Amino acid sequence: MELNKDQATMSENNKPQDPDPRFACEGCSVLLDVNDGDRLVFARLSGGAILKIGNKNYSLKPMIGAPFGSLFQVESGDEGSFLSRILPVKQENKSNNVIDDSRDNRELVDNNEAQNLTGEEIEAMRREGAKGDEIIEALIANSKTFEKKFQLSQEKYLLKKQKKYAPKVLLRRPFARSICEAYFKKYPERIGFLRVDALSLLLTMANVTAYSDVLVVDMVGGLVTGAVAERLGGTGYVCNTYKGNSPSSVEMVRMFNFSDKVIKRIVQSSINELSSAKTVSPEENNQQERVCNAEININEPSTSDIVEETSVTAEAMVVDIVAPESKIIKAPKAGAKASKEAIEMWQENGFSSLIMAAQDQDPWSLAKDVLPLLSCSAPFAIYHQYLQPLATCMHNLQQGKMAINLQITEPWLREYQVLPSRTHPHMQMSSFGGYVLSGIRISTT
Repeated sequence: MELNKDQATMSENNKPQDPDPRFACEGCSVLLDVNDGDRLVFARLSGGAILKIGNKNYSLKPMIGAPFGSLFQVESGDEGSFLSRILPVKQENKSNNVIDDSRDNRELVDNNEAQNLTGEEIEAMRREGAKGDEIIEALIANSKTFEKKFQLSQEKYLLKKQKKYAPKVLLRRPFARSICEAYFKKYPERIGFLRVDALSLLLTMANVTAYSDVLVVDMVGGLVTGAVAERLGGTGYVCNTYKGNSPSSVEMVRMFNFSDKVIKRIVQSSINELSSAKTVSPEENNQQERVCNAEININEPSTSDIVEETSVTAEAMVVDIVAPESKIIKAPKAGAKASKEAIEMWQENGFSSLIMAAQDQDPWSLAKDVLPLLSCSAPFAIYHQYLQPLATCMHNLQQGKMAINLQITEPWLREYQVLPSRTHPHMQMSSFGGYVLSGIRISTT
């Protein structure tokens, strides 16, 4: 008996543990912030993955094992340029943050004669192995007008030269907020112009909490599905439903680096299967899965497939990473077929909440089919880019006495620049974030 206990203890110790989410491991997805938001790139780390900055390619291998939030800078060595991690340095607090305004730029003339250092001399410094900071210091020392510039102009000059001669890459962890912000900045139409505050409002209005069974109509690439699964944390279920035989692509879920425990809680099932007691044979299930996979591969290539390509166009994806040297480790695919037992349970008890984000569909045509799948007193939240479709849906719900506490909310977000002596709203900000219709489902019988 003691031997069996020891064997059981050894087997538990030998079980593979999930990687630490605070560190970037090989095969995980990362969000690379190049030059403080100038470029946002999604990538999957491996020994052969590279990032193109300017005209040069840099290996992402130094990022493997680094904690998220690490800052990397381009440096030159014997074997060429490479990414090197910048360790944080403790800076002393400056008591005087008042900007010296005794200088201005009125006397400066932009005639391209202020810099004594030529391009050939800069290239010679690079060949000798000079770092980007050393080149910037040389540019400042050989500038005739730098000392005469206003302090803010000096900072802008340093930032401009840093982006050119010493580009920096911030290693960020992909999660609901960072993924939503990255897509909203570069390709907002792919997520239905869903801003991060609207996404937060959806999760709040739908009361997504642990051990909830959330029904999702996700036509924004899987962003809503991933955000719900992230909040559930491996408890409850998130069921992505759809009309017809082929579900919408949720490939964006792969960027969240979910563990197998969370992936198993992401399932899919059609509205017809959830609304009727009819069971589908295994042959029909396999046929439907083949149709779904074909639709996903044809309509929208997965992130991992794009990563493996040798060339990517600017319109293809946010990702522009290639990996010719080593095989990319693919993330597990989410959205398996819901089991028969789970479908029967939801048919009997209903879902605890509903979130809809379908910018290409009429909200009412979907809501009238999916609302009966909820349990009584279950909250729901419907997102749409425009107001009129939600107003029509709200009117029909009131006329049919299908829901109470109906309200349409327009989220509003303003970002501020917070710097010494110059705190103000951003000069460029988004003035529109869509609309959210929320309410509570009631029984019509």
